Amino acid sequence: MKFVTLSRDTGSLGDEIAKGLAENLNVLHITRDYVLKNWFPEIATAHELHMLSESPGYYMKTSASGIVFQDFLEKKLHETVAGESVIISGLGSQLIFQSHREALHVKITGSKAARIERMIRRNNLSHDDAEKILEHTDRRHRRYIQLLYKTDWMDTLLYHVNINTDKVEAEEAISLILDLYRKKRMDPGTVEEAVQSEEIHFKNESEEEFAKVLDLYNLEWEYEPRTFPLKWDSEGNITQAFSPDFYLPRFNTYIELTIMNQKYTSIKRKKMALLKKLYPGTNISIVYKNDFHSLVERFAQWGDHVHE
Repeated sequence: MKFVTLSRDTGSLGDEIAKGLAENLNVLHITRDYVLKNWFPEIATAHELHMLSESPGYYMKTSASGIVFQDFLEKKLHETVAGESVIISGLGSQLIFQSHREALHVKITGSKAARIERMIRRNNLSHDDAEKILEHTDRRHRRYIQLLYKTDWMDTLLYHVNINTDKVEAEEAISLILDLYRKKRMDPGTVEEAVQSEEIHFKNESEEEFAKVLDLYNLEWEYEPRTFPLKWDSEGNITQAFSPDFYLPRFNTYIELTIMNQKYTSIKRKKMALLKKLYPGTNISIVYKNDFHSLVERFAQWGDHVHE
């Protein structure tokens, strides 16, 4: 299913644009308020819901029911986009689905002066109050992404398109995004999809065999979709990184295959430990060749149970 993730600066018309997109496409609009009202009550107490609404860092905590809030949210999002087209506002969705071939990532922005003026006009605020609210909410959004995903949400390369509402009205932005969405939906010849459709060249026979086992169980997979930087030098250059062999979108899980050589397994385990520390909430497992079928069978059974 095709879907749109929409990140927006405070006062940039992002909420209006997201709502307009959802209405035009007649699809669900997922927001923080939506997940707090409809999803998190499945695992959270009233106090936990309050903390989730107030503190970005609380998403990294474990609920009273024993589930990490961030993991729960990501799992629900993956399940939802697998079954229907949606518009997702915020929630780190541009990073959760960074490598998803059917996602269109959009950032709505604007100058600070224009956004403050818009807030003054719409909410009857003083200039100082509008500026304080804008700075507080922008800082909160930025902190959420930094805490959970160790990434600067202002990085323009995270998005397919960045729209400046100083120059583009909300209706124009909606039309532009709809055009991009429909083109992505109907044109299999785009550069991105052409790259995705190229023949995959596995590094070894074990990887090719594992892919065949996944296909046998009808489980969607992606091959080396993401590289995680792990160490940097004093100038910010990446000195160590880790690219897991497979990603299972339905289960938001990375898989790293390994041979039986203990030396290489130890190195991979150290990298995985560092990855989990730097990228909290990332699900990743090492799998031996002898475990291929038993692991994939468990995933298949879990998937059947989830959709009963």
